[in-house]
Amino acid sequence: MVFYLPESLDTTISLDELTPRQIVAELDKYVIGQNEAKRCVATALRNRMRRQKLPAEQAEDILPKNIIMIGPTGVGKTEIARRLARLTNSPFLKVEASRFTEVGYVGRDVESMVRDLVEIAIDMVREERVDEVAEKAEQNAEERLLDLLLPSPPAARPQEKTGAEGEDRAAAAQEQFRRTREKLRAQLREGKLDERQVDVEVRDRSFPAFEVISSQGIEEMDINIKDILPGLFGSRTKKRRMRVVEAMDYLTQEEENRLIDMDQVTRVAVERAEQSGIIFLDEIDKIAGRERGHGPDVSREGVQRDILPIVEGTTVNTRYGMVRTDHILFVAAGAFHVSKPSDLIPELQGRFPIRVELHSLTTDDFIRILKEPKSALVKQYAALLETEGIKLSFADEALEEIAKFAAAVNEQTENIGARRLHTIMERLLDEISFEGPDLKKKTIRIDAAYVQKQLADIVKNQDLSRYIL
Repeated sequence: MVFYLPESLDTTISLDELTPRQIVAELDKYVIGQNEAKRCVATALRNRMRRQKLPAEQAEDILPKNIIMIGPTGVGKTEIARRLARLTNSPFLKVEASRFTEVGYVGRDVESMVRDLVEIAIDMVREERVDEVAEKAEQNAEERLLDLLLPSPPAARPQEKTGAEGEDRAAAAQEQFRRTREKLRAQLREGKLDERQVDVEVRDRSFPAFEVISSQGIEEMDINIKDILPGLFGSRTKKRRMRVVEAMDYLTQEEENRLIDMDQVTRVAVERAEQSGIIFLDEIDKIAGRERGHGPDVSREGVQRDILPIVEGTTVNTRYGMVRTDHILFVAAGAFHVSKPSDLIPELQGRFPIRVELHSLTTDDFIRILKEPKSALVKQYAALLETEGIKLSFADEALEEIAKFAAAVNEQTENIGARRLHTIMERLLDEISFEGPDLKKKTIRIDAAYVQKQLADIVKNQDLSRYIL
């Protein structure tokens, strides 16, 4: 299995050489605090790399150490798992455990999470192949477009081919055609022909698709009759008039599809999903709890028993073939306010040997979240308003006030963690965002006084803050 380095890392460092400490440092760029959770996922990732270096027989017996993250909403559980997947370019699927139902109930079956993961892997590998063939596909599309703009001259009749004079005329015509084609090529690249209309042969997609509902689920069994019986219906095409710029995009996409070997893409994607896939099971606490025999809890334990074989390791039938789940890493997360991990069935508990608690965010954490991450909220809003020519900046004391308000509202109402900062910032910058295009003063600095003016009254009124913040 091959790991790919993300752009944020030094390309001179192989991912195989990344130590757990370096993995944590990379996660620190996006997630503030929660060092214990970062250490756990970094160790799990490092063990995956170690496993790849073992002999095949020994590696087959080493299963991933699945993780349960316990903590309130908005403290970074999902973000840690998502960034870990991006770090390794692994297929990553986030799914809520509460979406699944026990076999026999209406709802999604648990095997659909594996099928979705394979689809994500297919898209990832195909995008990589597209990048590899993009230049060649663009060249081919350009040649096809030039053929539409300037069709080749008709072949000379036999009586015209005899004699030196006829050959000279043919050579001159060919040279003239070549020069004209090169002029058109230059104009095409400069964008001067973008609005010209051309007729392009496109595939006729009007034939309906048939879906077959089976025990495996409707998402697996959709079948296009044209794919099963291509000889019966043939490859129907039709002429469609479009602008040159649109035709270039369409022909480039068509050439990419022609140059990519989808059989190879499928093989690589299935292997990547099996060996490096990560499934993030959110809201695992919603299916914890013992049966009471009535009410909405009746299928909780059934869902757990259906998830169990997927986590233990089984083979799932997908449209791309059989997929084994033995080495997929499962990261479960839940607030566990009402239930606790011990409420899960014992067999499922045993499949999540690593448990880590994430702590509620403090005022200092909120200040760091506003300033430090690469995608910090302050940077996002500054970039958005800069598109209107507005230079937005925040004083340090303003960020402290925002953090204090966020912490206070979380204490007074429901604790939604860092997501509270989104509601606070939206309320704080509501006036500036609305008036932005019409503002004459294009340099704005947010200070503590402005934050107090915009937020103090709402935060003091608990009833109002409950609805607005």
